[in-house]
Amino acid sequence: MRDARELSGAWADFQRHGFAPPGPGAAQVVARYWWARWDLRGQPDYVQLIVPYPSVQLTFGEGAPMVRGVARGRVRRTLSGLGSVFGVTFRPGIFRRFLGAPVDSVTDRAVPAAAVFGDALPAVQLSTVAAFEDFLQACPAPPDPDGDEVASWMADIAASPGLLRVEHLTRRYGVPTRRLQRLFADHVGVGPKWVLRRYRLHEVTQRMAARAPIDWAGLAADLGYADQAHLVRDFTRMYGESPTAYAARY
Repeated sequence: MRDARELSGAWADFQRHGFAPPGPGAAQVVARYWWARWDLRGQPDYVQLIVPYPSVQLTFGEGAPMVRGVARGRVRRTLSGLGSVFGVTFRPGIFRRFLGAPVDSVTDRAVPAAAVFGDALPAVQLSTVAAFEDFLQACPAPPDPDGDEVASWMADIAASPGLLRVEHLTRRYGVPTRRLQRLFADHVGVGPKWVLRRYRLHEVTQRMAARAPIDWAGLAADLGYADQAHLVRDFTRMYGESPTAYAARY
């Protein structure tokens, strides 16, 4: 049976989330900061569903800070007791300059942040945006023109619902398919087809959040799917549950 705390936002009774934009000095590389706090004392553990985005995360919580590469599928993490996590979401496309290697080398993986940023990073205090931005200012990443260009493409894809296929990207950006794929592997960590599918499926959750009736066949056509069944299967593969089950959470 499903944990009743998953349904209708009941998880908000024991956890809180927050977000903050980056300051001007960090906006080139940071998309946003986030934090989560939970109190499950006296309650069973809770399995948290995390849906993937094409962003690398730096997280501070219990233990050493970790760099978490793009997850190509949903992730489930177990929350227990009293705890919190503070995270840095990097702009999609820019993390190679920090990593010094193709970003797909950390896809579906988590590595100690000290291996990427050096020994100075653990001194950054949990949930301190200002301290992390001071760290970025003191240890700036080297320039990466290719990464900057890919980051601009990623922002364009996120904002352009009409981009549905890889050939749309090759025409729009004037890049051959193979080079586009290499650039995405190098700087994003996943291929352009995965990115397009992820951003278009995000539109499904936005439509559900609006709480208005959805013409599923029409939505499937708008998103480039052959029919509603293909859309539902793709959503389920990405999110780990059907649109109906996902909507029941929120």
